[in-house]
Amino acid sequence: LLRGKSDVGALIKATAYPQLDLLPADFSYRNFDLLLNEAKHPRDRLHKVLKPLADDYDTIILDCPPGITLLSEAVFRAADALVIPTLPSILSLRTLKMLLAFKREKGLDLDLMAFLTMVDRRKKLHNQIIEAQPRMGAWMLPAIVPYASEIEQMAERREPLPCFAPHSRAAVAYAALWSEVRERMA
Repeated sequence: LLRGKSDVGALIKATAYPQLDLLPADFSYRNFDLLLNEAKHPRDRLHKVLKPLADDYDTIILDCPPGITLLSEAVFRAADALVIPTLPSILSLRTLKMLLAFKREKGLDLDLMAFLTMVDRRKKLHNQIIEAQPRMGAWMLPAIVPYASEIEQMAERREPLPCFAPHSRAAVAYAALWSEVRERMA
């Protein structure tokens, strides 16, 4: 894909769910950073790979590992927005602030939307962070996704949460989250 030898559209697979297609993970993806490092204009390569999909897809979601690498910089340049799951912990919030600083430093033109996930309201720190959430800035969405076993079951069941637990707290929280994201993107 990065070398331009494969058509990204040919690698996309339909799913059993309406309006959901996937580009399956591949073991070679572990070398993305190395390949990008060797490419001309590495930060623009991913945008170039995804551009032909714009006519067929309204939304493309890239699920990326955490960290600021050459791959993440390529994602930042290809994306209109970043939706950032954030654990309610001091270290996660510090990392989020580092990402905000990186965005400013690089002059990246993309919307950052963070949300709290894996929230356990029995924990004092989680509740303190939730109370501070409105003061964090416009980049912090109000949505809060609880810690729930249903979320972990998605991988095991290989189906979206609304298909097997549509009325669970987690499904309701994700619906609220995506409503907020759509509203911000409109």
